[in-house]
Formats: sequence, C-alpha cells, structure tokens
Amino acid sequence: MKNVISMDEHLSKSESRSLLVRDRRYAIRHPFAADAECLDLEAGTSATGVTSDLSMGGCFVCTSKPLALGSRVRLKLIRKEQIVEALAVVRIVKPRIGMGIEFLDVAEKYHGTLERWLEQLRRNR
Repeated sequence: MKNVISMDEHLSKSESRSLLVRDRRYAIRHPFAADAECLDLEAGTSATGVTSDLSMGGCFVCTSKPLALGSRVRLKLIRKEQIVEALAVVRIVKPRIGMGIEFLDVAEKYHGTLERWLEQLRRNR
C-alpha cells in the first residue's frame, strides 16, 4: 500500500477547496437513463427515480424526494430488462432534484452488466 497517494497528499495546500471537491470524482460520468430504486438500510425509507448519469463509481438519481445525506442504501438500477444492484451511499443531496450516489459494493453477478453499459456509453461518445 506504499504506492497509494491520497487526494490530500496529491494536491498542494495552495489549491482551492473547489478544486478538492471537483477532483473527488475518479471516474468519468456518462449521460445515462435507468430506473432507480433506493432503500435506506437504516431508516427503511425508499426513493425511486431515474438516473441522469453513470460511472464505475456511482450515479445521480433524479427524484423529488431524495434520501438523507450519508444514507447507506441498497440501489437497484433497471434498464431494458437488465439489472444492477449495489450497496451505496448518498454523497450529495439536491432538494427536490435528486441525489448523487457512490457505489460501495456492486454485487459480483452485476459487474458484467455495469461494465457493458459503460462500454456502450464510451463507444457512443
């Protein structure tokens, strides 16, 4: 683990905080629409919506009732009879607009589907 450099070490102290926030994303997001179902694993509340983008690291779910910031969720994405399920966390909330979700663990059986979706998006750029 000696070769791992944290973002804090990588950026000099003179760089602005806005750059720190912008650089937290480590994967390119592609416009992508899929039905999304989110279940808050602690509160038991749920939210449904449609994704507006997707990456290997997460997605943005457009929903009028986003879950609370920091909620750990079971996320289910459905598109053209294909499904991806993941354990995830809500990283950003935009009231009445939606929530940014980071994947924590994509179930093994869904890796292929997620990779195919992203490969198609890369080819269509």
